[in-house]
Amino acid sequence: MFDYIRNHTRLMGFLLALFIVPAFVLVGVDGYSNMGGRGETVAVVAGVPIKKDAWDAAHRAEVDRMRASQPNLDLKLFDSDEARYATLERMVRDLVLATAVQKSNLITSDQKLARDLQANEAIAALRKPDGTLDVERYRQLLAAQGMSPAGFEAQMRQDLSQQQVLQAVTASSFAPPTVADVALKAFFERREVQWLRLDPATFRDQVKVTDDEVAAYFNANPAQFQAPEQADVQYVVLDLESVTQGIAISDADLKAYYEQNASRYSTPEERRASHILITTSPTAPAAEREAAKAKATELLAQLRSKPDTFASVAKQHSQDPGSATSGGDLSFFQRGAMVKPFEDAAFALAKGDISEVVESEFGYHIIQLTDIRPSVQRPLEAVKGDILAELKRQLAQKEFAAKAEQFGNMVYEQSDSLAPVVERLQLKLQTADAVGRTPNASMPRVLANAKLLDALFSADSIEKKLNTESVEVGPNQLVSARVVTHRPAHTLALSEVSSQVRERLVAQKSQDLAREAGEKSLAAGKAGESVAKLSALQIVSRDKPLIFSPKELSSVLGADMASAPAWIGVDLGARGYGVYKVVRVLDREAPPAEIAAQELQQYTQWWGGAEGVAYLNFLKKRFKADIKVPRPAPLGSVTG
Repeated sequence: MFDYIRNHTRLMGFLLALFIVPAFVLVGVDGYSNMGGRGETVAVVAGVPIKKDAWDAAHRAEVDRMRASQPNLDLKLFDSDEARYATLERMVRDLVLATAVQKSNLITSDQKLARDLQANEAIAALRKPDGTLDVERYRQLLAAQGMSPAGFEAQMRQDLSQQQVLQAVTASSFAPPTVADVALKAFFERREVQWLRLDPATFRDQVKVTDDEVAAYFNANPAQFQAPEQADVQYVVLDLESVTQGIAISDADLKAYYEQNASRYSTPEERRASHILITTSPTAPAAEREAAKAKATELLAQLRSKPDTFASVAKQHSQDPGSATSGGDLSFFQRGAMVKPFEDAAFALAKGDISEVVESEFGYHIIQLTDIRPSVQRPLEAVKGDILAELKRQLAQKEFAAKAEQFGNMVYEQSDSLAPVVERLQLKLQTADAVGRTPNASMPRVLANAKLLDALFSADSIEKKLNTESVEVGPNQLVSARVVTHRPAHTLALSEVSSQVRERLVAQKSQDLAREAGEKSLAAGKAGESVAKLSALQIVSRDKPLIFSPKELSSVLGADMASAPAWIGVDLGARGYGVYKVVRVLDREAPPAEIAAQELQQYTQWWGGAEGVAYLNFLKKRFKADIKVPRPAPLGSVTG
């Protein structure tokens, strides 16, 4: 079912990230009211403004979150007007829902919050063997996301409250099978089509661009040739790795540590024993326990006179089903493997000795020690590498903590240079050119941090050339940076971009020629004339789109078939122009019963989602939601 969705999971994941994943943590409407911020108002909900800098910060946070969760993700997917606008739409959506929660007095009880927290997979993984939560790991997990337990639980409570707003609509959605059947037949309708694509590349040789045209285009479109704000920077990194590399451990220290922790580098003593068990329970009546002990005592007396019969006596009388058949043999074991009374007795015996009757929670034992493997000390040379790594790790953690405080103090107190901290802590002064305000894959990894870049492009850093504060950009990793040279955003000179301008003009004119040729073929087809180079007749549908883009497929399947064949033209932008002859409509092939049932369920979910969107749009009108930024214009157009 819906193979075309499953076959494009990466695209669907990206769309989900853009349109569904919340952009940031809400703590009620007051959280928005208190955002403050600078810049123009880009949206308003119920009188609460969303400022441009808040929008920028939310989008940066989204990019950081996606980078952390998917390190190999192409960040260019988010570097577009469409992606930024999607972030703003999410902010508006969340503020609308937060307002609805407040106006409707919706709350999430402590019991509901506790149930959902217990069901959270990430939290469940932090449970100890006894079922209790590892609180320290819980705090560390949240701290890595820049949150506290109280903040995370507040977010969860707010999310659950917001879910109530739409659940009342979506959960009650119902789609009658007859209605779903009509809709699904229309959705999966098939059409026979021929097509012709005109590629701009085939028209490039016909294009001539003059110097005057290059200058005119440049002067008319200066915004297309802006150099972004950038800075050449110096920076210094203090991290645990560099501290560890600077630590030297002497052979004397290695030997001392080895001797002090000798038990860690030895094979523990092992003992092999056989036993005879007469079982009884600690809660059994006294008479039953006395009878069991009496039998064990009788067997012990028998063994004292004939020790070499231990195995045969065990086979005949031992009530331990796991060892009786092997003459009571328990093989080798270390301390901690047996119950304590048994262990104490076994490790007190000499090889070949038989113990007195030993009482444990399982009953009464007679133990014979059959062998001993003494503890073996591993030589220092064999464990030297392990000890060296352990000592360096311990010392580095202490030294890093001390240096981290020094680092933070020095970059703040001697804020006009990084040289003092470099000299004092023996760090490396590093440089990076053309650093921009937004994290990107071309930056050194330690600089691609939103908090650090915000500090680096602050007024103090740019105008006064001061060091940034010490910023933690990763676990045990601190960075401070300073601007050496700052270049504001500016329009590039024509001489710098003339080849780029010329290429754009060539591409634009090639597209124009492709469109003109396509429109002529379209007109010819509508007039009943022959159109050359049309493809062979093929069948397309939403679940079998062939090589059609979503735009092409939507145009072909939406063509008016009142007077077939229908001729459609689609401007494909940089891909040229497409001409499509839609010959006839074919009914959908009936799916198997199992698939039909799955599709009905999917349709019901779609219908519920559509009702949820409709209700959300109603709430937007009710709370006067207004996005003041124009929606990015779609490329190309459709003609028919």
